[in-house]
Amino acid sequence: MSKPWHEARVEGDAVPYAVTLGGKPVHTPTKRIVTVPSRALAEAIAEEWRAQGDRVDPKSMPMTRYMNSILDTVADHRDGVVDQVAAYGASDLLCYRAERPEGLVARQAAAWDGPLTWAARAKGAPMVVTSGVMAVDQPPASLDALRAAVAAQDDAGLAALHDLTAFSGSLVLALAVADGHLTPDEAWAASRVDEDWQVEQWGEDDLATRAAVDKRAAFMDAARLLELSRG
Repeated sequence: MSKPWHEARVEGDAVPYAVTLGGKPVHTPTKRIVTVPSRALAEAIAEEWRAQGDRVDPKSMPMTRYMNSILDTVADHRDGVVDQVAAYGASDLLCYRAERPEGLVARQAAAWDGPLTWAARAKGAPMVVTSGVMAVDQPPASLDALRAAVAAQDDAGLAALHDLTAFSGSLVLALAVADGHLTPDEAWAASRVDEDWQVEQWGEDDLATRAAVDKRAAFMDAARLLELSRG
């Protein structure tokens, strides 16, 4: 039997677009009508609905979940989300390097020096790099510049940037993806330098491998949100 979501459609000829199910608008969990900032993202959401079976599985609908979160959370708490994302700049993954072995030190430098150079030039945010686990203070002007780059995102971009940063551990990598300086695959590979080195030395752990697969999928969903929201 056909369900209303099998008739999901995108409505409207300009921003914001709406998605309807059997002619009725989709609502967020807090009962707001779902409005979407781009046609491409609206079409992706409609396709997620049409792909459902007799029952709706929210886990299989990442763009729909994102749009709900954007409308119900990000829009109402934008400044707090900006602060949360920008805070990663103070302890960015790329700034904390191994002291040894030489192979890992070299691999980190090869993967991380480029994005840091880009951040210094493109964002006006030179960062201090340290070896070991002791915290290092970043220049206040650099942290301010990174925060400004985060705040410049629209709500969909901010939601995507939040997860790109959280799953990679690096605001610099997330911004590099947002600006098209790195592809999502390149940024993800850079974020996994330490873990990949450990696997090469000691072999794979099944639980860690499954967790990494899930994290990568979530990272790619965030990158797709970013792309679609601009389409």
